[in-house]
Amino acid sequence: MTNATQESAILDRVATGLFIGGEWVDADGGRTLAVNDPATGRIIKEIADASPEDGVRALDAAVAAQASWAATPPRERGELLRRAFDALMARKEEFALLMTLEMGKPLAEARGEVAYGGEFLRWFSEEAVRIHGRYGLNPEGTGRMIVSQRPVGPCYFITPWNFPLAMATRKIAPALAAGCTVVVKPAALTPLTTIAFVQLLEEVGLPKGVVNVVTTSKSSALSKPIIGDPRLRKLSFTGSTEVGRTLIAQAAEQVLRVSMELGGNAPFVVFEDADLDQAVDGAMVAKFRNIGQACTAANRFIVQASVADDFARRVAERVRSMKVGRGTEDGVQIGPLIDDDAIAKAEELVADAVSRGASVAAGGSRIEGEGTFYQPTVVTGVVPGSEILKQEIFGPVLSITTFTDEDDAVRIANDTEFGLVSYVFTQDLARGHRMIDRLDTGMMGLNVGVLSNAAAPFGGVKQSGLGREGGFEGIHEFLDTKYTLMPVE
Repeated sequence: MTNATQESAILDRVATGLFIGGEWVDADGGRTLAVNDPATGRIIKEIADASPEDGVRALDAAVAAQASWAATPPRERGELLRRAFDALMARKEEFALLMTLEMGKPLAEARGEVAYGGEFLRWFSEEAVRIHGRYGLNPEGTGRMIVSQRPVGPCYFITPWNFPLAMATRKIAPALAAGCTVVVKPAALTPLTTIAFVQLLEEVGLPKGVVNVVTTSKSSALSKPIIGDPRLRKLSFTGSTEVGRTLIAQAAEQVLRVSMELGGNAPFVVFEDADLDQAVDGAMVAKFRNIGQACTAANRFIVQASVADDFARRVAERVRSMKVGRGTEDGVQIGPLIDDDAIAKAEELVADAVSRGASVAAGGSRIEGEGTFYQPTVVTGVVPGSEILKQEIFGPVLSITTFTDEDDAVRIANDTEFGLVSYVFTQDLARGHRMIDRLDTGMMGLNVGVLSNAAAPFGGVKQSGLGREGGFEGIHEFLDTKYTLMPVE
């Protein structure tokens, strides 16, 4: 458990301005926005509220720094990222507490995010020196082919509120490793962690203008002139599919390179031959990590009918024992949802499912009092057509529907426009391999409930997005391929 003095000291160290061209500056007109603690509803910090003109100035700074940063030796770029990793690990408790204060997740999970987010710094510090090209004779024997990679150029990143450190490092680290400069706009609900991370980058030697941060309460107004500027060459967004579609349309005007990590509707398939203890353990982390507020959160639990009752009973027992409270308190497993809208969505989805014949086996309602808390919930007997099977829940609600055989499971799992991640629990290895091929998702966890890793490519198919973050693939999102032909002497 933390105390008010610790919390105040950490909040005081976070800058309040915009970071443009290596300087912390006030927003145009001195406007500010308030950041709240969702566990209490109280304001914890006021920071600069950028205007569209501030956003353009941030892009100016990134453009001005692009040539020199691209010319910086890869080893130097990598070493800066490694210094950032070391500094972040030295201050992991500070960053974890800051995340908990502004987002609400339990401290134990915030510590996990620091470790996960830090790995992108370490991974891409190593990838910076492994940007390869090739050289060889063309098939006709008339020329030498040189294929090289070079930085895309200035990038604009729009990051979400639910993982304020990891979503920043997952975008910023590969961009810097590749030689690109950055303007990042964190979510207005949770901007403080990103600001603190950029302060850390400044401390470890980040050159002026290479990373710029603009915080704003008017995201679309600030983003439009940046995306429409011909000097911008890359847009990366993590958020809803609805907003992603709008951004892709705007990016089309300049034919921008885009990376989109959008919505999910993850199926969690449990076959009758699964190890149910393992499946329940997987369900708890796949659903309730980050209070269910994750694009990778299991959204639809599709359980073979013969084991559905046993699975539901075990899960409900675990859920009823979960401790709910402010994330800074010892032993808390479920913190607050991010705001009242999130509460309302959970209530509506559960009510719709129940109205169609489903039953609430655990939880099912808002917790009255201070903060935006919703009980961890299990809903069983969910029937086809229920909104809870169609919409991304983004809350601590586990909904269970049933299937008869493998073909039925695949049909239900793929019956969505989304395709980010899936989870499958079976002890039949052959079936597991078939599911890898048959499920329309960019990622799959086979007998595991958490699969994100800095060394692996993160991303989806269908309306869950474009491109990949992390892994060997992640740095290529920030590189252009150039082919040169020269005559044989």
